[in-house]
Amino acid sequence: MDTVIDVTDLTCRYQRVEAVTGISFAVEEGTVFALLGPNGAGKTTTIRALMNIVRPSGGEARVLGVDSRRLGRRELENIGYVSENQQLPRWMTLAGLLAYCRPFYPTWDDALCRKLVDDFRLPLDQKIGRMSRGMRVKSALVSALAYRPRLLVLDEPFSGLDPVVRDDLIHGMLERAGEERWSVLISSHDLEEVERLVDAVAFLDSGRIVLSEPMTTLQGRFRQVEVTLPEPAPAAAADASWIRVTSAGRVLRFVDTSYNGPASDQRLSAKFPGARIDVQAMSLRQIFIALVRYRREQGQESMQ
Repeated sequence: MDTVIDVTDLTCRYQRVEAVTGISFAVEEGTVFALLGPNGAGKTTTIRALMNIVRPSGGEARVLGVDSRRLGRRELENIGYVSENQQLPRWMTLAGLLAYCRPFYPTWDDALCRKLVDDFRLPLDQKIGRMSRGMRVKSALVSALAYRPRLLVLDEPFSGLDPVVRDDLIHGMLERAGEERWSVLISSHDLEEVERLVDAVAFLDSGRIVLSEPMTTLQGRFRQVEVTLPEPAPAAAADASWIRVTSAGRVLRFVDTSYNGPASDQRLSAKFPGARIDVQAMSLRQIFIALVRYRREQGQESMQ
């Protein structure tokens, strides 16, 4: 499968502060890729480098096959970009904004534009400055989707929105992206919001990649394990794939990062004969918290 974004050893430095350090990941065409991490992790800096707003200090980012530092009109006509801090002209009505944007994009689709306005229940004649934050985000999305971009880049689009508005945006925008087979890169710290939508993820923490892989692989190999021993016993040696190992009395808890179904179950039963073993799947949020806490405790750079 072709890629629409290729990032290799990307580094971004602001004077003496290194906001992003040697990160690498790729976004395949027609997929939804989430760049996740806590506030200050380097997500926005990464996206600004991809959009040629920030110049990388090292490494390379290629967007639609072009070095991000050389993005031109042809590439920008195929990229929809919406940022958390994006400023729209407050004195314009939505109708005026859309009329202004239309000539810049040869692929502008009036029928799609009207449908998006209707789906988001937006007033065309209302000035943007008088709209709620949720309505302004929806307006920005309409102006970014109406020309059917090959690549949609979203930097924290749901930040600060109430749950109902977030749900409207997720269903109205990302589901349409799936229908149209658009490629999407979305950054967010709201892990629950994107978990059911994305095909692959990269976790950023303190400017470094913690991991990057398809969602199916990630959620397939992580399990929360609780072992209740029949009686107190000396601590067993932990496997290399276990993290966040804790014990209290007869109960041992850990996260297995290399779980592989029946083979792992058999290995656990052999290691803890007679014990009650409870193995639970983990949400994206639980996986991320476990990894970041373990990394900080151990001083590790990554968990790839």
